[in-house]
Amino acid sequence: HRMKERERERERERERERERERERERERERERERERERERERERERERERERETNTHSMKVCVCVCVCV
Repeated sequence: HRMKERERERERERERERERERERERERERERERERERERERERERERERERETNTHSMKVCVCVCVCV
């Protein structure tokens, strides 16, 4: 009888261990998700920077052309 008790106890322990493992896995998944979100944010920021540069550049070119003509 005691053997069965111990067996059940170990089984519950393994179950809790697996539960903690799944919890850590979900946590890592959320962390990766936040990381990807920050990466997309930086990408959008670089996009806006390039937009500004091309806009100012094309305006300069336009001014130059207008002045030349």
